[in-house]
Parts: sequence; structure tokens; C-alpha cells
Amino acid sequence: MSQHRDDSLKQVFTRHRGRLLLTVLLLWTTMLAGTALLGLSGGFLTAAALAGAAGLGSGFNFFSPSAGIRGLTMARIVSRYFEKLVGHDVTLRIARDLRVWFFRRALPLAPARLAGIRTGELLARLMSDIGEVDGLLVRAIGPLLALGGVSLVAVFSAGLIYPPAALLMAVLALAIGVGVPWLTVRGAGGQERDRALHRAQLRTQAFEGLEGAADLTALHAREDWNLRVLVAAKQLRSRDRRRRWRLVGGNALHGLCASVGLVGMLWVALRGFERGAIDAALAAALVFLTVALIELWAGIGLAWQSWLSGRVAAARLESIVDQPPGVQDAAAPVALPAQAATLQLEQVAFRWPGQARALLEGVQLTVAPGDRIAIRGDSGSGKTTLSALLLRLWDPDEGRVLYGGQDIRNVAQDAWHKQIAWLPQSAPVFAGSIADNLRVGDAQATDERLWQVLADVRLQTWAAQIGGLNAWVGENGATMSAGQARRLALARALLRGSPILLLDEPTEGLDVDTAHALLHDMVAALHGRSLVMITHDELPEGIVHRSYHLREGRLS
Repeated sequence: MSQHRDDSLKQVFTRHRGRLLLTVLLLWTTMLAGTALLGLSGGFLTAAALAGAAGLGSGFNFFSPSAGIRGLTMARIVSRYFEKLVGHDVTLRIARDLRVWFFRRALPLAPARLAGIRTGELLARLMSDIGEVDGLLVRAIGPLLALGGVSLVAVFSAGLIYPPAALLMAVLALAIGVGVPWLTVRGAGGQERDRALHRAQLRTQAFEGLEGAADLTALHAREDWNLRVLVAAKQLRSRDRRRRWRLVGGNALHGLCASVGLVGMLWVALRGFERGAIDAALAAALVFLTVALIELWAGIGLAWQSWLSGRVAAARLESIVDQPPGVQDAAAPVALPAQAATLQLEQVAFRWPGQARALLEGVQLTVAPGDRIAIRGDSGSGKTTLSALLLRLWDPDEGRVLYGGQDIRNVAQDAWHKQIAWLPQSAPVFAGSIADNLRVGDAQATDERLWQVLADVRLQTWAAQIGGLNAWVGENGATMSAGQARRLALARALLRGSPILLLDEPTEGLDVDTAHALLHDMVAALHGRSLVMITHDELPEGIVHRSYHLREGRLS
């Protein structure tokens, strides 16, 4: 197993443990300073009022409490500023690393393991679920840890002042900080999973509706699809409403416990004052300290809810990336020949997981260096499956795929993928410059090499006319014709310099003249490389040396 697959979601967070701990410490300092500020201010104002009423103003110590209030105010401002600064910094770092982690783990699964997952669903995982997880620090982990720390300090401080008040405060902390959130989120895991599923369904419907807008319009199906999106939105809204009512119920229960607790603390403080155990200022400080804690505890329900949502989102992400890969590297990979070699399929058989029918059975094929072959077949005959085996996205159930006499199962995947360049049917043109698109094939290619490969596919004049290698081609090749986009994708594949070029329906969607011109230019640009073309179109003379037909799992 590769090192990348040893990465876990937990390690994404532990990588930033220093900043995470600093953020929690700053948040705790902010909460503690605010709580102490309210308690000290309440006690100070009470003592000042009583001293004034008794005519003892000249002997009352105004300076020490005032200095404490100013110090706590300044501490709260400074810690709040740095808590926001450090907290947002680490959140953005985690958001970045989460996306890198997801792509690093998911890309090796494409397209074999990800083929059964709709694009909109993957988009929902990438946007919504990662958004839930990367906000765990500021919405859940930080507040919960800081609130726990502040509560402990408050109970300890109350114990120094008046132990019965500390006991009541501890009971309130358990009731409001643990009991109420537990009742609020109890049994909500299933609801959160259901809500996440419906949120993903809405994103999927919306995304696919936008992506297929032209087809929906042509089929007069836009209204039906809009209705499906509306139904998905209403279903999600009902789940959101249920979630809000759960939080409202938790807030109501919190308010009830807080009211009872505040009245109880007022009674305990007055009883302590009445018995002479504490003076009026300390009694008032206990009451105001309780008020401050109740205000802080008000957000604990939302923090627990965010923690639950984050756990559900994390499980959804891990369910994608924890899938086993379609193939595994050999424990001791063998080296491939340094020169172009013969590609062979020997008695290859394959059926998709969970399928009873074998798509390929006893396939025999030999492609010598420089050979150009075409493979035709009806839809569903196994052409795409055959290309997946050639790319080693899957290994055959029976038989072998050999290159230079070596079974490619014994070769490292990276080494094999360097031997074969793939041009899929829907090869994308990315939003960027011509050079950006070409260097996907070879990141180190010089400008001279880029111009050469453009000349090989007859795009050199077009590229010079629109501004050269730095000319912007637009998302999905918006500024290009279909033929130009296909030629640019072909140039990218040729730039890899691999000895084998695998094309999947290279002329799909092109008119006959454009398709034939592309094929002739492609043959000229191969420079002796082998060509395996999956196609259902008729090819002009001279494009391939041999043509095969795939039917009933066999080549003929």
C-alpha cells in the first residue's frame, strides 16, 4: 500500500496540533477574561454601592478592582483578536489540507472505484462535507474544550469563595453543559446522515441539471428536471426545519435550567451572606459569575450539533477514500524494458464485480512496436472494459496482460502509466492557457516542444493567431471548435512521449471531414509509436494496420 493511503483524516488535524492548541488556549483566555470581568464588575459595583450608601466612600478601595477590570478588558480584547487571527489561519490551513488529502486518496480510485458515484455526489462531498469538517475547530472542538476549561476554573474559584455555591455551579455545569446537549442531540445521528444525504441529492440534481441543460432543452425535459430539483429542495428544507426545531427545543431546555440555576445561585449567595460566610460583594460576584457562565453555555448546544454534523461528514468522506483500489502494486515491482516493446493479451477474461456475465473471455491480442490497430464493437460489448485493463485500472480475472514479456501486475502502476498515453472520449480542455493545457501531459516541456507538438496536430497557426502559448482557451474549450479541442487534447497525449497511445472514440462528435483530417494528422504525429484505437466509426485507408471486432467477449 502506498504511503499516501496511510494518511488518515485524524492526521490532517494533528499536523496542525500546535496552532490548534494555541487557538483553544486563546479562546479559553477570552472566555475566562469575559467571565471574570463580569464577576469582578458585579462584585465591585455592589461593594461600591454599599460603601456609598454607608458613607464610607473615602475609605473604599476603588483602585485595585478598577485596575483588575481594565486589565481583564484589555486581556479579553487582545486574546479575542489573536484567537480570531490564529483560529482563522489554522482553519484555512486545515481546509487546504483536507482537500489535498481527499484528492490524494480519491484520485487513485478513479475511474475504477469512483465510476459508480455520480459527479454531483462527489461535488457534494468535496464542498459540503469538507466544509463541515474543516469548521470543526471554530464551531465545535474549540468552543467545547474552552467551555470545559472555563467551567472548571469557575467551579474552583466559586469553591474558594463559598463551597455550596461551587457545588451548585458544578451541578449546573453538568446539567447545562452535558445533560441538555445530550438530550438535544440524542438519536440525531441518523437524522444528520439523512440530512447530509438529501443535501447531496439536491446538489447532484442541481449540478446535473446545469451540466445537461442543452440536452434537457432538446428533449423538452427542463420543466420535469426543475420539478425534481424543487422536490429535492423541499425534502432538504423539511430536514433543516426538523434540525432547527431540535435546536429550539434544546435552547428552551437550556433557558429553563439556566433560570432555575440562576434563582438557585441567588438564593445560595443570599443565604451565605445572611449567615456571614461571605460578604455582599462576593455574593454578588457569585451571581454575576453564574450569569456569565450561563451566557457562555448558551452556545454549547450548537457546538455539540456541529460536532455531530462534522462526524457524519467525516464518515461520508472516509466512505469514499477508504475504498480498496482496483489494483494493488506488487510487493517487489519489476522493471520494464527501456525500449518500446510488444504489448500482448493472453487469454484475458474479466467480469465486473458483482456481475455474473463475463464481458471479456479468452481475448488474444498482440501489438508490436509501431503497430496501429483499431478495435470496434457494439455498445456494451466490452471495448471500455478492454481499455480499462490496458490502463491497468483493473486486473483480469484470468489470463495476463504482458509488456515486453512482463506481466504488468508485477510492474509498479506509475511505471506502467508512463508507457501508455490515454486520450478518453471526453478528454477535457481546462480553463487556462494553451501552455497550461499542454503541460498536463509534460510539466517540464519547453516552449519549443509545445510549439512542435502543436505543429504535429496542425494547431500552430491557430495558436499564433490567438496570442501564442499564453492565450486563454476558456473552460471546456469555450473559445475553440470541437475539432480544435480534440486536437489540443491529442497534442497533450502526444506530449507524454509514451510508446503506446490508447484512444477512446477520438472522432466522436466530429463531422466526417474533420474526423478524417484529425486521424491523418495523428498518424503522422505518432513517429513510430504504437496505437490502439477504440472506435465504432469507419476509418479511412492507411490509418491502422489491423482492425478487430469485439463480440461476445472475444476479438475477431
